[in-house]
Amino acid sequence: MSNHFSADNLGFPGDDRRLELTDLFAFTSMEDPDRTILIIDANPTVAPPPVPPATTGPEFYPGAVYRINIDTDGDAQADIAFTFTFSEYDNGRQTGTAWYATGADARQPEPAGQVIAESFPVSFDGTVQPVPVDEPGPMRLWAGLRSDPFFADVEGALHGMKWTGNDDFANNNVDSIALDVPSDLLGGTTIGVWASISRRRDDGMLEQMDRGGHPTINPFINPDGEKNRYNSRQPADDVANYLGPWSQLLEKGGYSPEEARTTALQCLPDILPYDRSKPAAYPNGRALVDDVFSYRFAWLTKGKLPPTGLQPHDDMLAYFPYLGVPNPVS
Repeated sequence: MSNHFSADNLGFPGDDRRLELTDLFAFTSMEDPDRTILIIDANPTVAPPPVPPATTGPEFYPGAVYRINIDTDGDAQADIAFTFTFSEYDNGRQTGTAWYATGADARQPEPAGQVIAESFPVSFDGTVQPVPVDEPGPMRLWAGLRSDPFFADVEGALHGMKWTGNDDFANNNVDSIALDVPSDLLGGTTIGVWASISRRRDDGMLEQMDRGGHPTINPFINPDGEKNRYNSRQPADDVANYLGPWSQLLEKGGYSPEEARTTALQCLPDILPYDRSKPAAYPNGRALVDDVFSYRFAWLTKGKLPPTGLQPHDDMLAYFPYLGVPNPVS
């Protein structure tokens, strides 16, 4: 689980899998070295279309605010934001609306800025018809059901870190939002990226349900009782809130106090750094094939735990949106 179960007690935020932000990816386009690919995945272990008593299926949460945030100046505040909302899921169909915002608009919890795509179709059958966006851009966007690229030995992690060789996420699906944007639209060479999902309370106010930049953080680092609070907070406050407890956790993993502080700051604030002048490989951006599960446990134990031995999934594409076609749902 990268962040596939990021609420308390290995649950979903708001007890709804559609509000679970699973993964964030940032890498250079395989089709054009001057373009950057940004992908967020949600709704892990996607269920089939809802059949009573099930209440959720393969759709995005209607009305929730899905957001990709870009920090261009290193202050842990969004300078650019791509925001997405989705309609009700009706008869196997759903549509989305996308916004592009900069400056103060990028820091608004509500969708703000320029509408760049309206009522575009969400794909549930594996077809890919990217939505072209001329301004700003040109860029492409796409949203729909895809094969989950994350691979991990969860069974081994839950039983004393004894790796079983089983990939618990093989043949799973997720809902994906993919962007193909000109790199110069994202500011300088080095950026920071994080994503969030918010939904409306009964009073109409938005409540942030999940967020993250680095993979495999909240499920394994924060204890129950803190996971939900972590999801509701902003990266700008992360160092103040988490440097102390994370450093203590890393000391238990074998780091000296100074080493623990330095290591914790590699993931604080929880914003994924990406220097586009270097190849994307976590922790510099994140490619679809990166073994972030093994990386995190080595990070937690000062290299004591070996890799799981699992291999990336073999169904990914060499072209946009890069994630494989959905797996059959039993």
